[in-house]
Amino acid sequence: MAYYYYGNDGGRRGGFFSSLPPVTRNLIIVNLIIYLATLFNQNFMIGTFALFYPTSPFFHGWQVVTHMFMHGGFWHVFFNMYTLLIFGSVVERIIGSRKFLLFYFVCGLGAVALHLGVQYLQMQSYMEGAALGNAAALQNIALIKNTPTVGASGAIYGVLMGYAMLFPESRMTLLFPPVTLSAKWMVAIFAAIELFTGVTGLAGSIAHFAHLGGMLIGYLMILSWRKRGILFDKDRL
Repeated sequence: MAYYYYGNDGGRRGGFFSSLPPVTRNLIIVNLIIYLATLFNQNFMIGTFALFYPTSPFFHGWQVVTHMFMHGGFWHVFFNMYTLLIFGSVVERIIGSRKFLLFYFVCGLGAVALHLGVQYLQMQSYMEGAALGNAAALQNIALIKNTPTVGASGAIYGVLMGYAMLFPESRMTLLFPPVTLSAKWMVAIFAAIELFTGVTGLAGSIAHFAHLGGMLIGYLMILSWRKRGILFDKDRL
């Protein structure tokens, strides 16, 4: 099956960035602007817009959304935005900009829900230990409350899942190691790695369950839209 994309620019030609679909383009712009703002005033930006555990004194309700635009460093924002550029632009063109905007943020919120749910279970365990005078448990409680979570990765993993469901047999190649697999198998391997590292606690500074939450919601949304016959953008067909 071949897909052909027709622009609505009346034949005008702009630069590469202007040729991107609007939601993908604007998400990248906002993420880059906020990353630059973080470089100038990291303490304020992290303390205000990163996500903290709900019982933390640093928590604010808006953080469940704003943390999606925060990043911990150049390579963090680079790989997230590169992935959004490559896969988000394709998914947006297929399902339409309005639906993609909803898809992106619902995947991000799903990532938050699973991440905070796992933290809640950890907190319950640590609080039981703290009640028995366990000093390590007290330290872990403080660590959860004072550690910010940043990044668009939960939403990005949802986009990857969406792409794999739309184009399951398309070929994807990792930069390192240079392995080429079909999209459906590549995303399945990503999910297995995230689950394994999340359960075992390897690479503990990464919110593995947030990635899984984004992928799960992405899968459910695409599946639901497909069953209801509203997956594709009718203006594109």
